[in-house]
Amino acid sequence: MKKFLSVTMMLLLVTGWIAGCSGGSNAGDSAEKKITVYMTVGEEPVKQAMREIGKEFEKKYKTKVEFQFPGNDYENILKVKMAANDLPDVFDTHGWAKIRYGKFLADLRQEPWASKMTDTIKPVLTDEQGKVYALPLNEAKDGITYNADLLKQYGIEPPQTVDQLMAAAEQIKKKSNGQVTPFFFAGSETGSLAQFFDQFATPLLISPQKNEAQALLNNQFDWNKWTYLPKKFLEMHKKGYMNKDVLTARGTDLPQWFAQGKVAFNVGGPSFVEQVKQINPNINVGYMPVPAIVPGDQPSFSGGERYTLGAWKDSKHLKEAKQFIAFVAQPENLKKIAEASKLPPGIKDITADLGVLTPYFEKYADTRVFPYFDRVYLPNGMWDVMGTLSQELLAGSITPEQYSQKMKEEFVRLRNQAR
Repeated sequence: MKKFLSVTMMLLLVTGWIAGCSGGSNAGDSAEKKITVYMTVGEEPVKQAMREIGKEFEKKYKTKVEFQFPGNDYENILKVKMAANDLPDVFDTHGWAKIRYGKFLADLRQEPWASKMTDTIKPVLTDEQGKVYALPLNEAKDGITYNADLLKQYGIEPPQTVDQLMAAAEQIKKKSNGQVTPFFFAGSETGSLAQFFDQFATPLLISPQKNEAQALLNNQFDWNKWTYLPKKFLEMHKKGYMNKDVLTARGTDLPQWFAQGKVAFNVGGPSFVEQVKQINPNINVGYMPVPAIVPGDQPSFSGGERYTLGAWKDSKHLKEAKQFIAFVAQPENLKKIAEASKLPPGIKDITADLGVLTPYFEKYADTRVFPYFDRVYLPNGMWDVMGTLSQELLAGSITPEQYSQKMKEEFVRLRNQAR
C-alpha cells in the first residue's frame, strides 16, 4: 500500500511539474525581458548611481537589468566569455574598445549621443571607418590625489617633478613621525601596483621631447631604460614611503585611511574621493597631474576610457541593450555618473559638479593628457604582467633589472601571441 501511494504521489508530482513547465512557457511570453550589464566599477557611489539608473530604465522599458561588478576578476571573466562567444549584453570596455573587444561590439554610430563625444575621447572610441564602439560614461584624466590639509600643514607645494615628489614624501614621513604614509598601494590587487608603472611610464618614456614612443611601437626599445621605474618603486618601499602592509592591503582600505589623514598621496583617478568626503566632510582634497621625470619636461595626465558601455553585437537582446545604453546617455544620467566618479563627462554640453575637484580640473584644463601607456605601447596582457612583477619586486623575489628583463620577454611573447 505504501509503495502504491509513493508511486501515485510521484506521478502527481511529475504531472504537476510538466503542467507548471507548460504554463511557464506561456507566462514567459509576457514576462519581463532581462539584460546583463558587466562593469569594472569598484567605487560604491558609482555602483549606486548605475543601480539607480537601472531601476529607472526597468520602470520605463519593462526590461530587467542585472548588474555584475566582478572587480579584479573582470578581465579574466570577459576573456573566457570572448573565447566562448558568450558575452554580456552590455559591458564596459575599460580602455580596450577597439583593440580587444572591437569585433564583438555593435556599431553605435547612429545613436544621438555619438556625434557629441568630446574631442579627446572621440578618437579613442571611433575608428577610421566611423564605427562607434561604446558610450563613454566619463573620461579618465588620471594623476595624483592628495590630502591638501597635510600638504598645507607641512608647507609642501604640489610637486612638479618626481624629485620634488620624493622630497615631499620624506618630509611628510619625518614631520609626522611616521604617522602619515606618503603613498598608499593596495598590493593585494595587482592593478593598484600596475597603475604606478603605467602612469609614470609616460613622463619617463613618452611625454619628454626626446622620447621612446617610436622605439616602443617599432619593437626597438631598450628595456634597460625601463629599470628606472622598478628602482624608484623599490626605493619608495625601502624608505617607508608606502604603507607597510602594501602586499596585503585592499583598495577598500583607501577611503578610510585617506579620510583619517593617514595617507598623503594616491596614484590614480579620484573616484574614491566621494567616499572620503562621506567619512570626513571637512577634509580638503587636492588633485594634480603626474610630475615630470626628465629635466625640461612638464607634468601630464594619463587619459582615455574610464567607464564605458558597449553592446554585444550577437546579443539576443541587442535592441534592449541599445535602449539601455541610450537611456544611460541621457544628460541627467551622465551627469549623475560624472559626479559620482568625480571625473568629467565624455559627452559635450553636460555640466557636472565635481565638487571639491572642480577647481583642480579647471586649473589643469590645458595640461597635456596622454593615452594610457599600456593601451598604446604594450600588447594585450601586459597590465597583469606589470602588476604581478611589482608584487614580486616588493616581496624581494626579483631585482629591478630582472623586472625589466621579464617585461621584455613578456612583451615579445604577448605581441607574437596577438599576431
